[in-house]
Amino acid sequence: MNYKTNRESEITLTELMLPSYSNFSGKIHGGFILSLMDKAAFACASKFSGHYSVTASVNRVDFLNPIEVGELVTLKARVNYVGNTSMVVGIRVTSQNVQTGEVKHCNSSYFSMVAKDENGKNVKVPGLVIADDNDLRRFMRSIKQSHNRNQRDVEFSRANFSIPTDIDKALENYNVKIAM
Repeated sequence: MNYKTNRESEITLTELMLPSYSNFSGKIHGGFILSLMDKAAFACASKFSGHYSVTASVNRVDFLNPIEVGELVTLKARVNYVGNTSMVVGIRVTSQNVQTGEVKHCNSSYFSMVAKDENGKNVKVPGLVIADDNDLRRFMRSIKQSHNRNQRDVEFSRANFSIPTDIDKALENYNVKIAM
């Protein structure tokens, strides 16, 4: 079996934020940043696998700091986990004010990518070499996230979900009214 380090998957994208990328409040539109993140995930996963890769899912995107027009946005991506045909790509987004040099962490996210052959069929990806504690932490985090997602999918499927007997108590601290 072929193995690669996550360093062999690393990519960095940097782009100047233009006024056309901004939303109504004058900040860079989150959807534009998501598009850049998807491009970074594609490049990273394709570089690692040696095949074009497609986005299967995105796990949680928290926008931590706004990005201003005129800032440089840098996306750093690397493979954190591999399965048989899938990879989890971790992406960190920072912005830099070119005049002051201030750098802000804007968001981090994890994209699940699947390698495809020229016919669009899933293709096996190389194994991942875990070289240090950080690599192991990231790999284990991806396993845990996948397990939690699968468990949640089963628990809340139509076939398995049942309304708790104490539903009013369970939802008393939420902005919801049960009318069923």
